[in-house]
Amino acid sequence: MIRLVAFDLDGTIGDTIPLCLAAFREATTPYVDHELSDDEIARTFGLNEEGMINQVVSGDSREKALNDFYVIYEEMHAILCPKPFEGMKTLIGQLHERNVIVVLITGKGIRSCDITLKQFGMDGCFDRIETGSSEKNRKSEAMKAISLYYGFKSNEMIYVGDAVSDIEACNSVKIQCLSAAWAASTDCEQLEKYNSGYVFCSVRLLRDFLLC
Repeated sequence: MIRLVAFDLDGTIGDTIPLCLAAFREATTPYVDHELSDDEIARTFGLNEEGMINQVVSGDSREKALNDFYVIYEEMHAILCPKPFEGMKTLIGQLHERNVIVVLITGKGIRSCDITLKQFGMDGCFDRIETGSSEKNRKSEAMKAISLYYGFKSNEMIYVGDAVSDIEACNSVKIQCLSAAWAASTDCEQLEKYNSGYVFCSVRLLRDFLLC
């Protein structure tokens, strides 16, 4: 019996990855010697925004770039990604109606996570929120913390995320990962390679699986 469903944020709850790329690029460009490509930015994913900036900006400029990022991210959010994916808020509400605990486990930092949840009108949707680290990808650590907090076994929990790294994090703690493949930026082929049979191309298909 599934008692808890945990969601990733970027690329799962909302189509925020293009926003993250654009805001990060604009925030860091004044402090680096060239405009970062999408691939260069993506290589910093897994860390929170502070850790990402520390990977590409040096010295005293790091704090300036981080502060710039938050301002730019919030301004761009309403334009580039004003709403979560269609059906996501309804799904979370339906899980709550069935007394399923719904948590958020994201690599984002606390501040950018708050900005996104407020923009989406979802700041009260989750029973617990685990955010990222500037030092490492801590999703598997966060999953363990959630399991201990609620006293649930790994087979009573599910994680929904859009990346291969989410699958790997789940495998390391023996939690089933359901792969979210509804964002335009998702690499469906890679997800199928590592998580065959558990890749969902729409929120509706995920809902049908979780609520059947």
